[in-house]
Amino acid sequence: MSTSDPSPRHLERFSASTDVGMLLEALHRDGGVIVEGMFDASTITEMSGAADVWANDFEAGSATQGMGAAGAAFVGANTIRFSSLGRMSPAFFDMLDNPLFAALADAELLAACGTYWLNTAQVMYIGPGEPAQALHRDADNWWEYLSRTFPDTPEITLSMMIGLDHVTEELGATRVVPGSHIQDDLGSQFTEAESVPAELGPGDALVYSGYVFHGGGANRTTDRWRKAMHLSVVAGWLTPEEASPLDYPLGSLVGRSTRVQQLLGHRSYVPGDRPGAGLWLRHVKEI
Repeated sequence: MSTSDPSPRHLERFSASTDVGMLLEALHRDGGVIVEGMFDASTITEMSGAADVWANDFEAGSATQGMGAAGAAFVGANTIRFSSLGRMSPAFFDMLDNPLFAALADAELLAACGTYWLNTAQVMYIGPGEPAQALHRDADNWWEYLSRTFPDTPEITLSMMIGLDHVTEELGATRVVPGSHIQDDLGSQFTEAESVPAELGPGDALVYSGYVFHGGGANRTTDRWRKAMHLSVVAGWLTPEEASPLDYPLGSLVGRSTRVQQLLGHRSYVPGDRPGAGLWLRHVKEI
């Protein structure tokens, strides 16, 4: 049981045309908000079709988090995960340029950084019989920073779980503990009974704080896969999970938007009016 024992409640659902201020209000209150129709049907159809093809090259349980047995358990023995999604389909770059996610990420992260990177983008197919994932916070990736600043840590990462198909509770919809992002105790823990499922249609997105407790739900079916993808961004002075510049070498993003180039590590971190200096610089002589 958690230290604060919040009562389970549903997450608010809004259309993608809803005022950004209303979405942020729900996000700040509950730690997550569902935005219906955040991505258009053609983009999701392209991404879903490409993901189905790519998934054939990955064995369930082959993903790791670089943490041995604990990491393997975290990513799931019957779950297919893979990243480098811009190499899978150019529709991924359109997703990075989504204006609503840009508005939400700007509002949440730019109070603490000049610019931000893509943290990771992963296809996540949860297979039949997969148990529920452990509830966790995405911000714990940067535990050393978090442990020194909590509870006054600014938002440093913002995530989305996006439906590539219909994602139901039975299939393993991501479970969220509403209100768990507001804690005084960094060691707080929560149970599945305190969580609620974030059911999604194709193109819907669960947008959630880096501090909210969440996890993939149990797939209780015998023959169906939960098809979704994760996309997150992180403050530009932190190291992302995904080494995007290795996937997109110099010259490969010519013609893409400035935002896409920034998110994928092809532009420097600039602190703006905050203390600090530029990071991720290149000083070379062109020949």
